[in-house]
Amino acid sequence: MDNILTIWDNLSFTWWWLAAVYPFPWIIQLLFGKANTQQTKPIYMPFYRQLTQAASQTKRRSPVRSILLVIAWSAFVISVTRPVYYGEPISIPNEGRDLMVAVDLSGSMQTQDMIVNGQEVDRLVMVKTVLGDFIQRRIGDRIGLILFADTAYLQAPLTFDRTTVEQLLSETVIGLVGDSTAIGDAIGLAAKRFTDKPNVNKVLILLTDGQNTAGNITPDQALTLAVDQQIKIYPIGVGADSMVVNSLFGQRQVNPSADLDESLLTRLAKDTGGQYFRARDTDELQQIYRILDKIEPVEDNQQTLRPQHAMFYWALLVALCASGLLTVLNWANREFNWRVEV
Repeated sequence: MDNILTIWDNLSFTWWWLAAVYPFPWIIQLLFGKANTQQTKPIYMPFYRQLTQAASQTKRRSPVRSILLVIAWSAFVISVTRPVYYGEPISIPNEGRDLMVAVDLSGSMQTQDMIVNGQEVDRLVMVKTVLGDFIQRRIGDRIGLILFADTAYLQAPLTFDRTTVEQLLSETVIGLVGDSTAIGDAIGLAAKRFTDKPNVNKVLILLTDGQNTAGNITPDQALTLAVDQQIKIYPIGVGADSMVVNSLFGQRQVNPSADLDESLLTRLAKDTGGQYFRARDTDELQQIYRILDKIEPVEDNQQTLRPQHAMFYWALLVALCASGLLTVLNWANREFNWRVEV
């Protein structure tokens, strides 16, 4: 009983005033549906027994038709009043952040110097694995995704749909936008997407494993745009410090991150009020994202949202089903009467 009362309390009728048409069929029948009382002469009926059987069948089915008519009409009237069910209130942040994530897809990101779940994987796989969890935690933030290599491309505009952003990230592959590294273009594109948004916190998380080797604008030019628009940049340098490789002279230890321009990334963070991080393995990257959750937390101010679910089509479905049953019953009755007459 309590569940029924709860459902009724959460139900609203958008066009409730259309319920006034409900008594119209009975009013019309009362005014214009008087039976014809004209007397007729008795006639001889040769198939009296069969006809009485048909009449009795009709009488027995008549209440069913009446009930179906009432159900069909009632359901139709309910559907036109547009019932809406309001779900449980959901608290969402009153103000969020515009958080743009720029991921390097240059050829060096396929270097297999990372370990995920005990398996050796390339840097992009590790980034996608850890970054996906970070994106899902950013409730209330608008998140966008930029992919860059020879130049920068907007893969996902700023949106509250975190699931779609994570899906687009998981579908990225090495070489999708070239083999070089256009860090300046990635920052410039992020600044462009942040334009005309003065009342939000603007954050750019830049993941790269190299140095700027391509692009239409330099990192210094992009940095000027970021400072003017008050964008905080959190660069993350991805790549291990050492790894063992096989050569003609046997195994040797190399630094796979020798090309990482840490001085540039540090300056980008310092001049914009962000912080530079170094991700040498999966654990460090996970720790970086936990730090970012504290540095750029989700806004605590809450407002309530109640999801709406249209219910009119259920009532319309009931009306159609009842009308269909009425049609079947009428057809069956006519078929029965025809057979009796024959």
